[in-house]
Parts: sequence; structure tokens; C-alpha cells
Amino acid sequence: MYIHHITRTTILAALAVMAVPAAAIAAPAVVGSSSAPQTAAVAGTTTSCPRGWGSLPEANSRMTAAPITNVRTGRHACFDRLVVDVRGRAPGYDVRYVTNVTQDGSGFVVPLRGGAKLQIVVRAPAYDAAGQPTYRPANKRELTNVSGYKTFRQVAYAGSFEGQTTIGLGVRARLPFRVFTLPGTGSTSRLVVDVAHNW
Repeated sequence: MYIHHITRTTILAALAVMAVPAAAIAAPAVVGSSSAPQTAAVAGTTTSCPRGWGSLPEANSRMTAAPITNVRTGRHACFDRLVVDVRGRAPGYDVRYVTNVTQDGSGFVVPLRGGAKLQIVVRAPAYDAAGQPTYRPANKRELTNVSGYKTFRQVAYAGSFEGQTTIGLGVRARLPFRVFTLPGTGSTSRLVVDVAHNW
């Protein structure tokens, strides 16, 4: 029979490991949309933010007749997020920094707060096959309340014309962004635009 001698150092090390609370190694809570990729951090370290985003235009030419039903925003650890809900197949898009966002059809400038302006063209209508609106914002100049956001300054509706819809996004500065689509519940889908807090 062998007897192992446990040193005082071994016991102290074991007690130190057991004393670390579970909350210290849990991922931080993220505010906003919870269905897209998120970042995580271990206590005592900084959040690892996504890399490789840019500020050049991003586009996908796919058109859909599936209508837009909502626009919403959320705050995350490394970026602010805009989500466009669509009742059907995921739409194409054209997202780019512009000097001014203009209204569909009329060409009138849409005033936006912030140091830079993103024009988000969703290749889907905001009306159904009978021409009835499927998205009716209460305030076209303030689609969502973005006060307190690190990057977003204003979200405004620029109209829906000839099967596509334009949204103006005022941001703090010309910061990197990414665009992607996700399936929603049932046959719905979402267009997601994330704008980073920093370069």
C-alpha cells in the first residue's frame, strides 16, 4: 500500500482554484439582438472584438418581393446593430457611406445626425402585393431610439420605391461595418448591419 503525501502548497493551490466564482469565467451579457454572432471575454481581460471589417460598400443584388415588417436596433460590446425584419426570403442589399442619404423617388436629402452617413438599401419593398404598407414607422426621422449608443446617432426612413427600401443611418464617424442575412422564425429572415465602435 502506497501513501501519497500532500504538501501544504498543493492544498493551497487547490483551494485557490475552487474559490474562483463561476461568474468570473462567464461570457458578459450582450444587449440587443441575440441571434447573431457575439463576442465573449474572460474576467480580467478585454473583450475580443471581431476584426477584418472595412468601410467600403457591401452589396448583394438578390431582389425579393417579401416585404419588410420592422426595423430595430441593439447595443453590443463591440458594435451597434441594426436589424431589418422581412416576411419571407432574405433580401439583397447595398450598404455604403455617402455624402447624403436621399429619399426614394423624390431625391430629397434625409437629414441625419452624426459625423458620417450610411445608406442602407434593402432589396425588398415595405409594402405587399396589393400596395399596402407592411412597415409603418411612427416617426420616419427616428425609427428607433438610439440615444446612449456608442456609434449610432440616428436611424431614419427614406422610403420604399420600385421594390426596394432605403434607410439612413447616422453614425459617429466613418467606422468599419459588416452586413449579413439570417433566417428568422418560420419563413421570415433578417438583414443585419453592424457598425463597430472603433477601428
